[in-house]
Amino acid sequence: MATLPLFPLGTVLLPGAQLPLQIFEPRYVALLRDLLAGQDERSPLFGVVAIREGYEVGEDGVRALHPVGCAALLTQAAALEGERFLVVSVGTDRFRLDGIDPAAATPYATGDVTWLDEPEGDDLRVSTLAERVREQLLAFAALLGQDEPELPDDNRLLSYAVPQVVPLDVGDRQSLLESTDTESRLRLGLALVRREQEFATALGAVSQPPHPPMNLN
Repeated sequence: MATLPLFPLGTVLLPGAQLPLQIFEPRYVALLRDLLAGQDERSPLFGVVAIREGYEVGEDGVRALHPVGCAALLTQAAALEGERFLVVSVGTDRFRLDGIDPAAATPYATGDVTWLDEPEGDDLRVSTLAERVREQLLAFAALLGQDEPELPDDNRLLSYAVPQVVPLDVGDRQSLLESTDTESRLRLGLALVRREQEFATALGAVSQPPHPPMNLN
């Protein structure tokens, strides 16, 4: 078991995805300063977990959050005026949130987490599914008149990359994150792309996934 400072959000971070944030709430400014100070001599990692209900992690603690989150590696940080910061992180590894550490003497929550393995599944089925996912993502981008997306060569990262091309809600993203292996995640991703293709064909257009930095109140 390990511990991670937690950043609850109304979205889901997936391995390999970038997460731009604009930080100004005091507790998360403190988290950022602790990461930059390297007080625990670890890489600047924090845990992103999607909020299941409500807006904060209070007395309900872990029950207000989804059970699986993703570690975020801080890669860029820039100070703005008025104690505001623009930061960019990238998703790394999945974890299961086991609980909130009540003894943590910080203004932000600290989670007790277990790192999750990344099994592949059947090699042949993974290769076949990955090829189909790539084909469908390219076709979806072409359908919307988008530039051809740059897709990961790695099958595991590809299984997480579907929301980079296809607009998915929090529930779908969380389902991808919680999939236990690459094979099942690719299978789910393929079904999601095909579903959105049907919607796009029926409606003639699909809204684009938002990418601007998120403001945290």
